[in-house]
Amino acid sequence: MFHPKDPDEYLLDSERRVIRVRRHWACLVWDLFEAVGLLVGLVMVSYLLPQDNAVFQNVLWYAGLVVLVRFTYQILDWYVERIVVTDKRFLMTTGIFTTNVAMMPITKVTDLTFARTLLGRVLGYGTLVVESAGQIQALNRIEYVPNPDEVEDAISHLVFGDKKNQQDRFSMLKARRAAVGKRKAQKVS
Repeated sequence: MFHPKDPDEYLLDSERRVIRVRRHWACLVWDLFEAVGLLVGLVMVSYLLPQDNAVFQNVLWYAGLVVLVRFTYQILDWYVERIVVTDKRFLMTTGIFTTNVAMMPITKVTDLTFARTLLGRVLGYGTLVVESAGQIQALNRIEYVPNPDEVEDAISHLVFGDKKNQQDRFSMLKARRAAVGKRKAQKVS
């Protein structure tokens, strides 16, 4: 009842899931450093304050508990976030208490940019920038995508691979119609 819906529950029966990933764990590194730094700072302040003042000590330990709860929430938020790519659209579900679902049809994609920093190459993540026809969508910049080479290849095949086949097919149909038209014109003459 209170758990977030599985992203597959948002898919239509006619859709085929191609990719389903969670952002790379590296997106939590800064949050981890922040939590550890705050906890170390609170422990140091606790040792510097006089030990006979229990009120200040309790306030510091409760502040440490708040830091731990906040970091736990960030981990849970990362855990429930999913990026799903189907043969028809992009989906990104986020949120623990309030679920947000961002969608963009595959047909709207006009450009796909892929970037990897040095740290991203070492740890295995990248940034995917998806551009649509003159609009800024909710999914225009997806950071910390794991296995970015495979994800980018699969998305490129979906977005651009079918278009080439469609253009080739359209060109062949157009040539066939032109040939049939010439034959009809010769028969009439």
